[in-house]
Amino acid sequence: MKKKLYILDGNNLLFRAYYALPLMSNFDGEYCNGVFGFTNMLVHLITEDKPDYMVVCFDKGKTFRHEMFVEYKAQRSPTPKELLSQFPIMENLLDAMGIKHIGGFGLEADDLIGSLSKMFDTDNVVVTADKDCLQLISDSTCVLQPKKGVTESLVIDENKMKELYGISPIQIIDLKALMGDSSDNIPGVKGIGQVTAVKLIQQYTSLDGVYANIENIGGKLKEKLVEGKDMAYLSYKLAIIVTDKKLPFSLQDLE
Repeated sequence: MKKKLYILDGNNLLFRAYYALPLMSNFDGEYCNGVFGFTNMLVHLITEDKPDYMVVCFDKGKTFRHEMFVEYKAQRSPTPKELLSQFPIMENLLDAMGIKHIGGFGLEADDLIGSLSKMFDTDNVVVTADKDCLQLISDSTCVLQPKKGVTESLVIDENKMKELYGISPIQIIDLKALMGDSSDNIPGVKGIGQVTAVKLIQQYTSLDGVYANIENIGGKLKEKLVEGKDMAYLSYKLAIIVTDKKLPFSLQDLE
């Protein structure tokens, strides 16, 4: 039986905890509601799921995607200072708990998560509410999406993915290429939403399949696809999570 590696999306979970709880501060006047909520989730995962290994991935600075598309994530509001101050506190707490945390290497947290999910012969659980990571689902990797509170969650494997979205994990990339992603400012094809994008992917399998069959698509939809082809392929590249980066850690480092 394989051992369990839990890979946590630090930014996503700290943001969720911050906005889920009222603003709180400790005796020193430091804001700590995000840290409090994140830590509750950590303790729950450790005591209930008993992972063998755990690592928390954070975003650190700009990445290659900003070079590909200067407007990548450009629409996002600045992180509130009350939340920004909690990142170093969270990292100190992870150190105290003996939990590895990583960031940088010119990659986003998603790319670190993707690469870690392929590095070891483990059963992987990616903990995040970010739908981008659904593309990482495989026979050895599932996604645990936190829902309300710290104890409610949804486990998404390949079968659940098909049930929920009607497509396979890898087709998430093709889906985002067509519909875009407002949270990351990935443009997609103007005027195409999720429902239409899913129908196209279900019918033609992939982005390449859509454009190979463009003459079979009529009316306004064809016009949108033709006009938005360049943006669709740029969006496809932006949506791919890196999975082949060899990171300088052993499995034992994540114990």
